[in-house]
Amino acid sequence: MSRSASSASSSSPAAPVGHGGGLILSWPGGTVPEAARGGAAVVTGVFDLLHVGHVRFLTEVRERGLPLLVGVEDDRRTRGWKGPERPFQPEAERAEILQALRAVDGTFLVHGDPSVTDWTAYAALLAPLAPGAMAWTAHDPYTAQKRRAAAELGARAWEIGETPGRSTTRIVSGRMPG
Repeated sequence: MSRSASSASSSSPAAPVGHGGGLILSWPGGTVPEAARGGAAVVTGVFDLLHVGHVRFLTEVRERGLPLLVGVEDDRRTRGWKGPERPFQPEAERAEILQALRAVDGTFLVHGDPSVTDWTAYAALLAPLAPGAMAWTAHDPYTAQKRRAAAELGARAWEIGETPGRSTTRIVSGRMPG
């Protein structure tokens, strides 16, 4: 399966193309990847400092056989969840870094008020993508909501084991295990 380019660049603003439940989805650079035509596995997250936990998670999702679309939470939503010092990298650059990974077939940005986290908002946002699966890591605080969104969308629900001790928060706090 070929990967479609979905380049992200800080000089190329994301073009809004869809919305639902108070959230807006945009494709960095305005390029919609082939994988967005339906049936892809979809994951969303901040992906602020890419680390081995992210790479292993995304690789495992992609190895399940579906194209992989990664939704990157925008800077406003990231600040609302992680604090005023975050993100460390702008949304377009986070999307561009993810797009460069072999496992990723396309990236999109998720825009909206940081308080919007309900499963119905994500289901409405992702419905035009007709995902074949939704994936998240074990111990995700929104697991129950993500399962409901997957069911609403008729998508498979994949909970992927996490890489213990690997997170952006641990990296910046200096608490990474040996």
